[in-house]
This record gives sequence, C-alpha cells and structure tokens, in this order.
Amino acid sequence: MIPPELVTLRDFLRWAVSRFNEAGLHFGHGTRDAYDEASYLLLHSLHLPLDRIEPFLDAALTGNERETAFALLERRIHERIPAAYLTHEAWLGDFPFYVDERVIVPRSHIADLLLDESLAPWIVDPETIGSALDLCTGSGCLAILLAHAFPNARIDAADISEDALEVAARNVADYELGDRIELIRSDLFTGLSDRSYDLIISNPPYVTGKSMRTLPAEYRHEPALALASGEDGMDAVQGILVGAHAHLKPAGILAVEVGGNRAIVEHAFPGLDFTWIESETGEGMVFLLQREQLPV
Repeated sequence: MIPPELVTLRDFLRWAVSRFNEAGLHFGHGTRDAYDEASYLLLHSLHLPLDRIEPFLDAALTGNERETAFALLERRIHERIPAAYLTHEAWLGDFPFYVDERVIVPRSHIADLLLDESLAPWIVDPETIGSALDLCTGSGCLAILLAHAFPNARIDAADISEDALEVAARNVADYELGDRIELIRSDLFTGLSDRSYDLIISNPPYVTGKSMRTLPAEYRHEPALALASGEDGMDAVQGILVGAHAHLKPAGILAVEVGGNRAIVEHAFPGLDFTWIESETGEGMVFLLQREQLPV
C-alpha cells in the first residue's frame, strides 16, 4: 500500500532514497547512488525530462502517477532488478539504447573514449577509418557509437548470443544504421572468415570466477555468458589477443576493455607492449595495441 504521506515528487524522492539505502541496493548500472537512481526512476515513470527534477519537486502526483511510480520503486527494492531493465532504457552519453535481460546493461570505458575524441590521438583522422569491428557487441551500443565516431566506416558487430543480436538489431534499427552495421553471430573471430579491419574494439566478458561468485544481486539478472570468462577472467581476452592479428589491416588498432584485470593481462602476455588508456571514468581499464605489436 502506498503511504498516504507520499503526495509530491519530493515526498516520493525522499522516501525512495531512504528505502534504497535501507535495502542496501547496489548502483553500478549507470547511476552512482540512491539519489541518482531514485531520481531517474521517478522522472522516467512520470515521462519528465531526465536531466531536470528541481522544477517538479513540489508537484503533486495524480492517483495513477502515484501507483505507477510506487510500483516501479517497489520492484527495484524487492526484486533487485537494475533500473535499466525496469525501464528498458540505458544511456551512454547522450545516446539512449533499448535493453532487457538478454544483454548486460551498457557501461563501457571504451564508450567514453569514442564519445570524447574518437580515440584520438591514436586515430588522428576519424574519416580514414573505413572498417571497424565491435567484438562481443551485446546490445550493439558500441557499434552504434563507432558509426557516429567514424562516419566513413562500415561496421561489423559480432556476438555469440542470438538473444543479444536480437537486441542489437532493435537498436541498430532505432538509429537507422542498418546500411552501415552488419550483425554477425560469431564466437570471437570464428565466424568472421577472412574479414579484416582498420579498428577492432571489444568490451568482452572478463569477470573472474571469484568475482562471479560474489556478485551483488543486481548483476545476477545479467546474462552470465556476457560476464564470466574463466577462473582468471582471461578466456575471451586471450582469444582476442591471439586472433586479432589476422583480422587487422596493416597499422590497424585493437582496443579492449578489461576492467580491473590489468595485472592479470600483463602477467599472461609479458611480451606485449600494452598502451593503457585513461578515460573520464577510469585509468588502466582499456588497452590498445597496433597490429604489428600482436602475436602472429
């Protein structure tokens, strides 16, 4: 039952923040804390601009609005479902994407690099990129950002999951990029034949076995296939490093996100001269290599 004291948006926001903190919810899918998440869910449920809550705080909610908002907040509290799955919406910068539980919620340090300066200074002129691959594409979000960052590029977006590719197809259609982005079912490079690219990016599975066993409840709603990568988190990354040379053009660039696994990656490949990139949201979580640096 909705507490009768909840009348205005301010009332709902205060109540939600208190209940989110009391329940010990985890915030790692696009918001930083209980306030940000409660604000987002309330604004979404009321069809209000997501970047402006202050002008509406003292507005009283209608009966239907109260029921909709309260039901959404209750599901977040009791079912521990990430907000993006409740709203079927996730954002990278100013780009919204459809998501559901067939894909992980988009979050990527590579996205920051594409949105910021299109991988500059490693790529001097974005117009020179004629082909690119987003490996382990999931929802297709990074492939879509590639298309915007590199206007002349034809893009392949590959994933082992048919379910994920269905979600990616919806996002590609929403952005009207079907003529530039090809979706391919592939276990890493196995389904790509002899295709080669100027640029390969990947945000692959890299969660270690230990971390998988201690994930917060919110992450357990995401497909394990998109998270787990062997006991040391290296199964997918190792496959990418071993196979990338054959699919990069001369002077082509590989950029891979590995989260907090830098030490594990460097230990596994001590002979590679990794360039670790700093983004607004983290340092040492994305490495970059040129084709000529990769094992043949």
